[in-house]
Amino acid sequence: MTSQKNQSITLKIAVVGDVHDQWEVEDGIALKHLGVDLVLFVGDFGNESVEVVRAIASVEIPKAAVMGNHDAWFTATEWGRKKCPYDRSKEDWVQEQLDLLGSAHVGYGKLDFPAWNLTVVGGRPFTWGGTEWRFADICKERYGVTSLEESAEKITAAVKSAASDTIIFLGHNGPSGLGDRPEDPCGKDWHPIGGDFGDPDFGEAISRTIAAGKNIPLVTFGHMHHALRHTKVLRKPIFRSPEGIIYLNAASVPRIVENDDQKLRNFSLVSLEAGVVTQASLVWVGDDYQVASEEILYERSPSVVQPA
Repeated sequence: MTSQKNQSITLKIAVVGDVHDQWEVEDGIALKHLGVDLVLFVGDFGNESVEVVRAIASVEIPKAAVMGNHDAWFTATEWGRKKCPYDRSKEDWVQEQLDLLGSAHVGYGKLDFPAWNLTVVGGRPFTWGGTEWRFADICKERYGVTSLEESAEKITAAVKSAASDTIIFLGHNGPSGLGDRPEDPCGKDWHPIGGDFGDPDFGEAISRTIAAGKNIPLVTFGHMHHALRHTKVLRKPIFRSPEGIIYLNAASVPRIVENDDQKLRNFSLVSLEAGVVTQASLVWVGDDYQVASEEILYERSPSVVQPA
């Protein structure tokens, strides 16, 4: 039985978008200054960048992560293996990353946070995105998954094993069903322009979880960068479904920029109150670890009090 205490908990969650080798000691310090309770990493730490993952794994805040396509860049495809900068018969940088993250890696798995009545469930690790079954070798060899249907089943199995009925989904790429325009959260922004490039297996697993009566306050991901390739228009980073689920694309890339002689680093922040998202924003933190700017992406409307 869920306690009244758990029901009333307020959490401050940071979502770190695609890192692409932009992670510094100051990022961990910034997270502490932001006072977050939980950090979610959407992957693409770099091209099998073991040292970046090592630094992220050392962050002393509760965390969960999934791996992105770049995190298996030299392993998942024949093209990548030909360009591999290390001897794959002697080293396995993909496994090194997974070992460093340990239980924090939730791809095809889950991590329970009983004190918060919350479980984080991961989508397909190393996903490239879209309806085509890409990175087939790594999915088969590492997880025994050979199709989108099997992938949806594996994500759903993680949901069924969750200790909590409140589920946050964490993916590298987002689910299908969020729109087919280039500027939609998972819209295709390269030629031919347009089309839904979300993961159908992720979308199916979320649908099954809704049908099972679970509470899903947040689905967060990256992969599809905010800055579109074909125009100067920015991608729509957030979508609220009819069920009240907040879908958040956190991939503001580059996540560290130089501005007015200081570095600014971005984080997406989500407030979760009693299992409901009340606010989501994109913040830029300066050298003094203070929020230099904040863009409110979503704010829950105040509940209308019904007369007695």
